[in-house]
Amino acid sequence: MSLTLEDKKAIVLEVAKVASGALSAVAAEYRGLTVDEMTDLRREARNSGVYLRVVKNTLAKRAIEGTDYECMKDSLTGPLILAFSQDDPGGAARVIDNFTKNHNKLIVRVVSIGGKLLGPADIKAVASLPTKDEAIAQLMSVMLAPVGKLARTLNEVPGKLVRTVAAIKDQKEAG
Repeated sequence: MSLTLEDKKAIVLEVAKVASGALSAVAAEYRGLTVDEMTDLRREARNSGVYLRVVKNTLAKRAIEGTDYECMKDSLTGPLILAFSQDDPGGAARVIDNFTKNHNKLIVRVVSIGGKLLGPADIKAVASLPTKDEAIAQLMSVMLAPVGKLARTLNEVPGKLVRTVAAIKDQKEAG
């Protein structure tokens, strides 16, 4: 079924809107996947806050013009599915990387984060980025460490005094 010009414009506009607000993007070749496998991939992406779309490459190239993902234009060849992270930078990479563990027909072609083009091998590094909640937890633990150390140090002064007094008491009782 061919798309009308209005349909093509709508697709370009939709993908451009998503790409302009996305934190990272992954393009993967889906040749050989069954409909059920694609449905599973879409479900996993939807649950992870990842926008997933199969788009003709010419439309995708137009959609990413003027966004951080314009660097991907030359790499968009073949039947590709585009995944854009909406919530955290590693979301799309995590979804695609997890899916490729069980489905070797999904092949990562290009990864992009922050306007920088990365190769397919870099998907593991992007997928291992912490989520927003994990990053906040790490930051809070770093911020709390000095406070905890100060509290332990201040608590050590009376503790040392008590141990010294107890040692003097034991010495007097023994002698």
